[in-house]
Amino acid sequence: MSVSLLLRRPAARCLGFRKISCSGPTARTLVWPGQQLASARRLFATKPDNDEQKSEPERTPTIRENIYTIPNLLTASRIVACPILGYAVLHGDFTTATFILAYAGATDWIDGYIARRWKQHSVLGTILDPAADKALVTTLTVTLAISGMLPVPLAVIIIGRDVLLSLSAFYYRYISLPAPKTFARYWDFGIPSAEVRPTQISKINTALQLLLMGVTTVNPVLPLDLAWPILGLQWTVGATTIWSGLSYVFSKDAVRILREKK
Repeated sequence: MSVSLLLRRPAARCLGFRKISCSGPTARTLVWPGQQLASARRLFATKPDNDEQKSEPERTPTIRENIYTIPNLLTASRIVACPILGYAVLHGDFTTATFILAYAGATDWIDGYIARRWKQHSVLGTILDPAADKALVTTLTVTLAISGMLPVPLAVIIIGRDVLLSLSAFYYRYISLPAPKTFARYWDFGIPSAEVRPTQISKINTALQLLLMGVTTVNPVLPLDLAWPILGLQWTVGATTIWSGLSYVFSKDAVRILREKK
């Protein structure tokens, strides 16, 4: 009787063998456990469905852009100049205040020209440019109201609208920020997530506000009395400020949420 390997059943089980075959009544052939496990894997292995593969979202790199451009630097310089402007108005130095206003107007035109001429547009620029205008208007609104050169109710309307829009900007930044939403990524402006698109009435309102603040600031150094034109501008700005604030509430195109590139 030919035998591959003679073992009793209890001994084979102690060595961890699963299956034993024999060529005789007592002789048995050992089959290693790994062979049986491999067979089971081949038997039950299935190819994933196409639907399951499609349901898994593909990870894409986060969108980044260059924020260190000349237009952005010029815009930032206008924001930095705002405290100096406010200090000059509070101390009655309207000559310095007029010079700073002229600088702000010149750099506002220059950064827009450079951005268009050399294609240095950025999402941060669409936020930073109106923010610089608002910083300028807010600084003059507060300081001129303190100096008694601007009605306090009008100052409250202008500041209140800007505060509400600023809170909305923080909210849209959070909901549009790609995951993970961390504190460092929230303040990383190299990661654009939402683009602000000013409404038409908002652009007109900003221009009228700058005109009012500018004329009120330079009026003390002019030989002309502009009291009546300034009063008319004050009523006009009050109306357009309320109108522009409501336009952001009802406009669907004021804020555009950016999506990651596929």
